[in-house]
Amino acid sequence: MELQPISREGYDKLKEEIRKLEHDDMPKIAEAIAEARAEGDLKENAEYHGQREEQGRLQARINSLKSKLASCYIVDKSTLPKGVVAFGTRVTVKNTDDGDIEKYEFVGPGEEDYMSDVMKILTTSPLASALLGKKVNDKVSIQVPRGTINYEITEIEELA
Repeated sequence: MELQPISREGYDKLKEEIRKLEHDDMPKIAEAIAEARAEGDLKENAEYHGQREEQGRLQARINSLKSKLASCYIVDKSTLPKGVVAFGTRVTVKNTDDGDIEKYEFVGPGEEDYMSDVMKILTTSPLASALLGKKVNDKVSIQVPRGTINYEITEIEELA
């Protein structure tokens, strides 16, 4: 398994979510299961079965978050190369076919956000993989399911 970069903030965010799930949410579910179990016949107890499903869902989320953390290493952004697309940079690209301008920020697991004005995408995504290591004015062709997208890198910002 290849390790992925993550910022200190992203790491702390994942650790806090795990802490909340383990120490706040799971005890509440265990208490709700105990209350539902006390109501009697478990075969026809929808509340009991619902709480058990929720417990399983929470445990799966905890396991997923712990797995993400295990596959990461914290990056000191001050040590990253300057002037090239890398983890922790924001890159502006121009689609050379239609002239559209897009901005992407390259982040680690748990930090991605595809709904913001500047999409925060994982460094392991196909788009990031194609852009990593490139410089301003470099041109990149990326294969996507609907064909090829051609980009020119117009700006690279190092983020603190």
